[in-house]
Amino acid sequence: MEGWTPVRSARGRTGTHHITYELALADGRVLRTRISRPADRSDHGKSMWAHILRDQLEVDEDTFWSCVQEGVRPDRGVPEVPVGALPADLVHLLMTNLGLDGAEVARMSKEEAVARLQRYWMEGG
Repeated sequence: MEGWTPVRSARGRTGTHHITYELALADGRVLRTRISRPADRSDHGKSMWAHILRDQLEVDEDTFWSCVQEGVRPDRGVPEVPVGALPADLVHLLMTNLGLDGAEVARMSKEEAVARLQRYWMEGG
């Protein structure tokens, strides 16, 4: 649901009694958690559950259950993309190929930016 992926070994396996998952965050960090059962088949104790939530999943219990039951993704500082923001590749092309400065590009709508780049390509620079 949130984008966690199983970690595979060099042989392509996910493991036998522990399954490890990773979640890449927007800020470059990677969260990692392991799903396992205690050897005596009991449940994890409160302190272990608190450790998993805090240190591996980086959420509190309410946030965890909200994600599981309602699909609400935890806020881990993922920046919101402003409405009408230009794609990074488009900004890069405008600045490097056309030599526009960042302030000029920031004032453009997506339609204006695409039209300006298309003109550049059609007129040959």
